[in-house]
Amino acid sequence: MRLRAAIIFNTAAGIAIGDEQLRSIQDALQNRSINAVIRVIRSGEDITAEAYDAAASDADIIVAAGGDGTISAVSRAVIDSEKILAVIPLGTFNHFSRDVGVPDDIAGAISLLENGVVKSVDVGEVSGRYFINNSSIGLYPRIVRKREQQQRLGRGKWWAAAWAVWRIFVRSPFLKIKLDLNGNVLSRKTPFVFVGNNDYEMNLYNIGRRLILDNGFLSVYLLRRSGRVGLLLLVLHTVFGRLRQLKDFEGFKTTKLTIATRKKRILVALDGEVTVMETPLRYQIHPKKLRVLVPQSEV
Repeated sequence: MRLRAAIIFNTAAGIAIGDEQLRSIQDALQNRSINAVIRVIRSGEDITAEAYDAAASDADIIVAAGGDGTISAVSRAVIDSEKILAVIPLGTFNHFSRDVGVPDDIAGAISLLENGVVKSVDVGEVSGRYFINNSSIGLYPRIVRKREQQQRLGRGKWWAAAWAVWRIFVRSPFLKIKLDLNGNVLSRKTPFVFVGNNDYEMNLYNIGRRLILDNGFLSVYLLRRSGRVGLLLLVLHTVFGRLRQLKDFEGFKTTKLTIATRKKRILVALDGEVTVMETPLRYQIHPKKLRVLVPQSEV
């Protein structure tokens, strides 16, 4: 019996994703024992609805072809259906595929449909929304939202990003929050809270890299210093690979986390996508919730 796969190919994921990559996927599928249906997502179409429709089909494996945002959206449908996720990395950074060891070329990623093994990895959740990489509040989602506003006004991406950073920095980049880490309550004034699915490396050459995705905990990072000098030091320590040595940089490991603020609603980033969520935010880890195809060397 031939393996059945539904491939979600998201052309809206980036300017470099299009017909050339689609043809490469089709070529890589030739002469393989795979019955594959490619579902092409164009700009403006709902990738989430398409992913859930694919997960409800008779496909054995749901393949996310795109960047981290595409993989995250498809993974939510896969989790709910208890099927298997495969990845064809086509984005700029490809954090998730890199961390689970998927080859960064299309042919190599396709080969896992036949030669890969299933590995169960952890999934994070915030107030009912799953994430496979990380979630954050504070600087990052605010900068992204400001940048998008400027881009809609016709500004270029880099100009819009620089303007957004400047506006956030000169105004009020800090949040007053209460963190409840499995019953340990802390009050902080901070420019950001970063919540990762497992432990992230924090140095110049590996920032954002995870070596293990099935340790069963959330990693929580924040900057305690409440002045703009602290933000400048944060940038310098990041550049020189000494972020963990920053005096007011804090890191925690937990299985559950609640973040409370004075605001009833707050911007939250989930795997790079920004949304508005009601507070308090309730985070938890789901150990080995997602089954994903990886090379045999990664098991």
